[in-house]
Amino acid sequence: MIGFNEAALLQWLLPLLWPFLRVLALLWSAPVLSSRAVPVRVKVGMALLLSVAAQASLPPMPVLPLDSITALAMVAQQILIGVTLGFAARVVFASVEFAGELVGLQMGLNFAGFFDPATGSQGTATARFFASIGSLLFVVINGHLLLATAVLRSFESFPVSDELFRVASVLQPQVWGAEVFRIGLWIALPIIAMLLFVNLVLGVISRVAQQIQIFSVGFPITVSVGLVGMLLTLPMLQTPLVSALERMLSLFH
Repeated sequence: MIGFNEAALLQWLLPLLWPFLRVLALLWSAPVLSSRAVPVRVKVGMALLLSVAAQASLPPMPVLPLDSITALAMVAQQILIGVTLGFAARVVFASVEFAGELVGLQMGLNFAGFFDPATGSQGTATARFFASIGSLLFVVINGHLLLATAVLRSFESFPVSDELFRVASVLQPQVWGAEVFRIGLWIALPIIAMLLFVNLVLGVISRVAQQIQIFSVGFPITVSVGLVGMLLTLPMLQTPLVSALERMLSLFH
């Protein structure tokens, strides 16, 4: 007769539980995948499928009783690492939205604000447009595969242990806010330069031909130039997006 004891069950379940918790925390915090449009059952199923498929490539996992303090610390560690990984990807998307905010500010379109039900906050038309383009590029460049690779390689850099805040002390995610401004300015700089040149030309015209109502013609000109600049530069958005996403996720390798 075949029998099972607690030690045998833990030997089978725990190597699956630790990656499942880390991947599930990633899916709950990563951009696009954490959208309300993705059902909870789909997230749980994806986390379970990825955890089962990655068993052959994962390092050995610790086996210990689940009612111990060490096990609770390990559970918290997996959730913290998964959330931190999702936050690293969200920094890139926040940079894209910040670039849209800068472009809209220079174009004079930031007054066109609306309520964003996905984030529960106010947004602008240009920022939402840049965010939508970034989400589409995330799918096109197989960003979900990059996240899956990063979360599996994170078990080598940050193995399962009771060191709860090791990932925070090593990666220091509290300083990642500067990346939002750096990457966002990198993306928006070509359009900002174009609009700055247009504003300089309009300033010269207002001084040379003062009979022209510069305020009445300046707004449609800046909006038109900004739209043309977006049309010309958005096809090149893939390069900074992929570069920033790979650099942020490489911190977990």
